[in-house]
Amino acid sequence: MLQRPAGALSSTPEQLARRARRAWLLFAAVALLIVTAALYGAGLYGRTAEVETLAAQGRTDANLKVALLRAVLESPRALPLLLSADQQVRDALTQKNAAAIDVLNRKLEGLVSGTKASVLYVIGTDGLAIASSNWREPISFVGNDYRFRDYFSGAMQAGTAEYFALGNVSKRPGLYISRRVGDAAAPLGVVVVKMEFDQLEADWREANRPAYVSDENGVVLITSVPSWRFMTTAPLAAPKQAAIRDSQQFGDAPLVPLPIKHPRALSPDVSIVHAVTPGGSDAEYLSLSTTVPSTPWRLDYLVPVEAPIAAAVREMRLLALGVVVPLLGLAAYLLWRRQSAQMRIAAEQAARTELERRVVERTEDLSRARDRLQAEITGHRSTEAKLQIVQQDLVQANRLAILGQVAAGVAHEINQPVATIRAYADNARTFLDRKQTGPAEENLGAIAALTERIGSITEELKAFARKGRTAAEPVELRGVIEGAVMLLRSRFAGRLDALAIDLPPPSLKVMGNRVRLEQVLINLFQNALEALDGRDDARVQVSVEETADGVTVGVSDNGPGIPPAILKSLFTPFNTSKEKGLGLGLVISKDIVADYGGRIEVSSDDSGTRFTIHLQTAA
Repeated sequence: MLQRPAGALSSTPEQLARRARRAWLLFAAVALLIVTAALYGAGLYGRTAEVETLAAQGRTDANLKVALLRAVLESPRALPLLLSADQQVRDALTQKNAAAIDVLNRKLEGLVSGTKASVLYVIGTDGLAIASSNWREPISFVGNDYRFRDYFSGAMQAGTAEYFALGNVSKRPGLYISRRVGDAAAPLGVVVVKMEFDQLEADWREANRPAYVSDENGVVLITSVPSWRFMTTAPLAAPKQAAIRDSQQFGDAPLVPLPIKHPRALSPDVSIVHAVTPGGSDAEYLSLSTTVPSTPWRLDYLVPVEAPIAAAVREMRLLALGVVVPLLGLAAYLLWRRQSAQMRIAAEQAARTELERRVVERTEDLSRARDRLQAEITGHRSTEAKLQIVQQDLVQANRLAILGQVAAGVAHEINQPVATIRAYADNARTFLDRKQTGPAEENLGAIAALTERIGSITEELKAFARKGRTAAEPVELRGVIEGAVMLLRSRFAGRLDALAIDLPPPSLKVMGNRVRLEQVLINLFQNALEALDGRDDARVQVSVEETADGVTVGVSDNGPGIPPAILKSLFTPFNTSKEKGLGLGLVISKDIVADYGGRIEVSSDDSGTRFTIHLQTAA
């Protein structure tokens, strides 16, 4: 029985196919896990960031509403103070005759029309109103008994009082500001100004965001949602509720809690709540609470969050997919490429093994048919067959080495436009954050052009694999230099001022390929700029000269020069002085220039380095 040759396969194509299926299943599971985690993390981040933004905006709006409320309050507060010292008020309270009261009625009527107050009226010590700004109206306060009102008793005792209540005559809510006339020992009566907040509430309603002011008991006094008035921020204790009803402060209002529930506190003054507005459904709001200075009140401001948070989460998830999906696609491509290479190598090895088996069988058949005189010839042929196998192994090893060098070259060459794409993408995101769409669109256009350039590089490599060399054609040298500078602009932002370029005329053309010649100049410009990193007097001189033999492009820098040990093997693969360099840039550049009939020369000393590229002039 024939034995398997020494070079037999360690893995057959069928085994590799089974391994590939398992690898793809594992890749799919990992990709699904990564996408799920990315979507969840992006959604969580988007929600948190949007809530912080809405909270900052809401605090600003709430502070403006408080400032407006204070401005509305301050103006009427001065009226009771002034009227308590007014002689006509004192005359009416002391004399109580029709003439003095008529004068006071007319005076109050004139004052209320020029202020933001709703009603001005004067109450005697017995609690009966003797004069009022609405004395002509059917709902005149004159003659009404206000002894049960806290603002009357409070002013009589303490000198001044403020009391929010529902009017027992007008049935309209408002803030009553009162002040005693006369001293505590001999009081004459009380001056009261009532102010209403209809215009303020109307202004708040225009924002289409619920806002309400509550007192120290949690009863809503002022609100942009009329149906919420005299509701409570929390259930009232039975004794407190009974006391409020006995005082008739809010009439027969039910004093039920607001339709706001499920608070989730984010900070002492910010929380997430669910509220039901009139005509609407249960919605999520960001609730911001702040005190109203000079009063015992608090203002609560509700900001709708469902739509903004949904938009922010959607945007962040799309951004996450935009990053994760291309990376997973690249990983899938690399996995497919690796598996394809393994399958191709396994197939070639299987074919060679089968061929060797058949050769051995045929050789043994011929050996049995030949006589002893042909034994030496048979041995010679066997030795020759082994030599061919060794040669094939060497060819295969060389092929794999070349494949590795090409792969490294691809990574090195594509890394430059990819780095530029990353810089443009970061800039575009910054412009979008600043709402500067014009510069962002320019960056996105540049990114699209660079992706086309990467495609050109890969097509160039494919053409190289098919034909060995890209055919030379006339290329405008000025465009090649400008394209190389463009690719380096984002990476060396702020350092390209060191480049001093004497651009050739547009009519000057050389033989070559634009993409490959740009690669040469990019390598030389990049090396020069990196050598000058940190120098204040950095300068890279780029010159073009047309000679009788062709065109020369010189790239000179005033850097420290190339060490002699590296200069000797400068164009040897993987020879580099950079910590993260591959040592392939100058090797590839030399090969590209040589492909088009040119050459590269280098000279270096302590005063700098100069690379000279010799190219053929296009006819």
